[in-house]
Amino acid sequence: MTWAEPSSTATALLLLGRGTDPDTEKGVECPGDLPAPSDPDLVERARRAKAALGDRVFVLGHHYQRDEVIQFADVTGDSFKLAREAAARPDAEYIVFCGVHFMAESADILTSDRQQVVLPDLAAGCSMADMAALVQVEKAWDHFTELGIAGDVVPVTYMNSTADIKGFVGRRDGVVCTSSNAETALKWSFEQGSKVFFLPDQHLGRNTAVLKLGMSLDDCVLYDPHKPAGGLTDQQLRDAKMILWRGHCSVHGRFTLDSVRDVRERVPGVNVLVHPECKHEVVTAADHVGSTEYIIRMIEAAPAGSAWAVGTELNLVRRLALAHPDKQIMFLDRNVCYCSTMNRIDLPHLVWALEELVAGRVPNVITVDADTAHHARVALDRMLALP
Repeated sequence: MTWAEPSSTATALLLLGRGTDPDTEKGVECPGDLPAPSDPDLVERARRAKAALGDRVFVLGHHYQRDEVIQFADVTGDSFKLAREAAARPDAEYIVFCGVHFMAESADILTSDRQQVVLPDLAAGCSMADMAALVQVEKAWDHFTELGIAGDVVPVTYMNSTADIKGFVGRRDGVVCTSSNAETALKWSFEQGSKVFFLPDQHLGRNTAVLKLGMSLDDCVLYDPHKPAGGLTDQQLRDAKMILWRGHCSVHGRFTLDSVRDVRERVPGVNVLVHPECKHEVVTAADHVGSTEYIIRMIEAAPAGSAWAVGTELNLVRRLALAHPDKQIMFLDRNVCYCSTMNRIDLPHLVWALEELVAGRVPNVITVDADTAHHARVALDRMLALP
């Protein structure tokens, strides 16, 4: 039997090593030469390029980035803080965002048209954001419309979502939220309607609804876009107060109740501090729950000698441990877990991006189309107007 290559159709699969698909394989190539990770001059090259660009460039570093990259950041923070910092630097021609794709999109939405946002590696994405595709979300909304409940539903999307999803929410009178203000955003939403459609992180939505708004787990249903009708009955959708999208963070989802029990057995008196993207049973078993900025503040304010098991991305936990040697700070889980896509932004990619800018070439520009950006900005501004 002779093997025949599949025809070139929209559904044909590429065989390993035979061709590429630039529409789905972002970041597989960098024009020019990417420096070798072993290059001993990388740090100096980054310093030289950044100095040559001066005030023309503003480098943002998310808390989950590698230390080798963070050292060159003008500002560090969570995704929304960094996007706002970019908008507050209108004189910077280039915003180099050391983070992931949806964060760079948010920066492009909030900055002026004359500024260009650069993502050093286009393959630095976010698995959670990618779990909610616009076509899936629109199909779910059509389902709500057919059931006659769409008029009662307020869409809320977490900051960790694509520009397409933020635009969808903006078009339908919804709001964006962060892990810090999710409670406020949900309270506002329930003043507008009787149901919330929460995207894309089920855990943040569930934890906020139950632990902050006093709802029960029965008030929440999980909409799975890969199942007919989301895997729910019409009555379940009519009865639900929170319709949670089936999405999650690949890092925070790793923490388990066993992780919490294990660290309490090993370290007497340990404080368990976790992010609200963790599973509900982990959050309810923890001592403290809060956003990335909240976690940092808690550790900074903790007394010397105290012990902390932190349930969030490892780069941040390591950095906190090094910054506070008078405290015992450890990763909540025994298994090391970096954010694999966040870690794609490494020193070679940063050096390459900066040197390309010095040479007059602008690489990996992240641009959100005007219509999507407008409606996403509506949803973001609605969040900023919350008390």
